[in-house]
Amino acid sequence: MTPTGDPGALAEYLRARRELVRPADVGIPGHGNRRVPGLRREEVAFLSGVSSDYYVRLEQGRDRHPSVQVLRGIAGALRLDEEATSYLIGLAGAPATRRRRPRRPERVGDGIRTLIDTWALTPAYVHGMYMDVLAANRLAVALSPFNAPGHNSVLAAFLEPELRALHTDWEEMTARVVPYLRSVAGPHVDDPRLAEIVGELSVRSERFRRLWARQDVRQKSTGASLFQHPQVGPLELRYEKLLVPGGEQQTLVTYHAVPGSDSEERLKLLASLDDPGRPREGVRRALSEG
Repeated sequence: MTPTGDPGALAEYLRARRELVRPADVGIPGHGNRRVPGLRREEVAFLSGVSSDYYVRLEQGRDRHPSVQVLRGIAGALRLDEEATSYLIGLAGAPATRRRRPRRPERVGDGIRTLIDTWALTPAYVHGMYMDVLAANRLAVALSPFNAPGHNSVLAAFLEPELRALHTDWEEMTARVVPYLRSVAGPHVDDPRLAEIVGELSVRSERFRRLWARQDVRQKSTGASLFQHPQVGPLELRYEKLLVPGGEQQTLVTYHAVPGSDSEERLKLLASLDDPGRPREGVRRALSEG
């Protein structure tokens, strides 16, 4: 039997990405009235080296057997990077890559829990495939209560006012979260947990709806985040995201400050505030001196 993917999801992705490509970006003159945003179907077909009729069938979900070569040609026309190209190919993949998997409880190994608990000055937590927080150390929760197990990082990012106040770069942060969610979900767009998260956010957050409709795919694993912490003030922290070996797409997220920076001193202060063994008078004195 010839393997087939999900033609509906593939068609939706192609339409969304086509609308985001400006004609000038691919060398097409912008003169004349254009009734559609982005490229026309026949323009994508020409740039991809396929017939217009064939490309139309793909966008309408009527063709179930696009080859990898064709998909890579389309990816080039749509200016997709390698990560987005892999996502596109996954959407057209075999049923074995798209079958609905039974939902099993996600658990973090004792070794990872013990490891992050020893990091007194490094906020760290572990999230599952759909960014449900599974484990966190004390400093991660002190940095944000939404880093505690039981929360979902995507839901919190868009729905919790406290988190929006905490992140002074909230616009940039949320613009990273949605492509990251798509990248870790891969072609499993029919997974019940993903559908639950996307459904709730689509109803409650206009910003999420706009970002999700773009169908961006990007798994940025390192960068910087800006915080305005209610106890210690401004923090600029670097983040690193590392895949946990054998963790079924669990991800370890860590934060650290540049050595010798004001943020490092404030992070140390936050750690001391969260330390029940430190005398409260010492904490108050450190705050007043800062």
